[in-house]
Amino acid sequence: MNSLARAPRFLPALGGEEAKGSAGAHPGSPALTPAAVARGQWVPGCCCCCGSCRLETRAQSWAAWLLRAVTCIDLTALSGDDTPSNIHRLCYKAKHPIREDLLRAMSMHDKGITTAAVCVYPARVADAVKALKAAGCNIPVASVATGFPAAQTPLKTRLEEIRIAVEDGAREIDIVINRTLVLTGQWEGLYEEIRQFRQACGDAHMKTILGTGELGSLTNVYKASMVAMMAGSDFIKTSTGKEAVNATLPVGIVMVRAVRDFYWKTGNKVGFKPAGGIRSAKDALTWLVLMKEELGDEWLKPDLFRLGASTLLSDIERQIYHHVTGRYAAYHDLPMA
Repeated sequence: MNSLARAPRFLPALGGEEAKGSAGAHPGSPALTPAAVARGQWVPGCCCCCGSCRLETRAQSWAAWLLRAVTCIDLTALSGDDTPSNIHRLCYKAKHPIREDLLRAMSMHDKGITTAAVCVYPARVADAVKALKAAGCNIPVASVATGFPAAQTPLKTRLEEIRIAVEDGAREIDIVINRTLVLTGQWEGLYEEIRQFRQACGDAHMKTILGTGELGSLTNVYKASMVAMMAGSDFIKTSTGKEAVNATLPVGIVMVRAVRDFYWKTGNKVGFKPAGGIRSAKDALTWLVLMKEELGDEWLKPDLFRLGASTLLSDIERQIYHHVTGRYAAYHDLPMA
């Protein structure tokens, strides 16, 4: 988005006496150009273009990007000790990711900010669907499947796992590929397996986990990305979060450029989901910047971008708390984080 498009956020109308007066309010102030406004060199009500105004604008932009990240999170619980009560808590947090008083302080309490989805094991899908229905929200339930995380179970079993999750109410399925097919160059076999997974998903969206930390090379990452998209994936996803190496920027660049190449060749838009090791607010912003620079603003929405994370939301809420109050939260300030 260019500077002229951003300018109205800070200045309702450029030109006229109001703009001239503001630009000339301080002899040493920079000219009031749209670019200066967009950089935060001028804020309405300020006559000196001081550093504190620039810092305030940057802080507001930081908070806005963090809220955008929240709306793209697949809030995840994939532990062996998951219980119905844990899933109920997860779903409540998905509906209320940021404390309401903090959102109200930013005038964002009525914007319907929730996470993009909750992601659980197939055995917990029914619990999640029930909890979200009781909460009166329409957040989709995503389920991992196909022998997550190793995919080392028979194909028939993996297909049945998808069907069970869909029958229990999952609207998104995160399937994981058999990395053996990639490492041994069986690309047609990989395509056929993913195609069968796509059919088993039915109307549910399918995210294909590549397990990039176990694919051996960036060339294999690119090829696996293209095969997954050709076979009908709605998203391609970096990792299960269980590998030794999960979402990294070099892998992310290769995958998003594969998404771009596929879009240029076919006209079909495929989403991207980094997952594993994304724990801090800065990590989330790094991935958002990558999407904006490589694929554009359209890939900054939950329809085409997700962040797979279980602890990321805690740090984002902590940073929002600091933005609003000027101090970091104590443990008891954010008990649901």
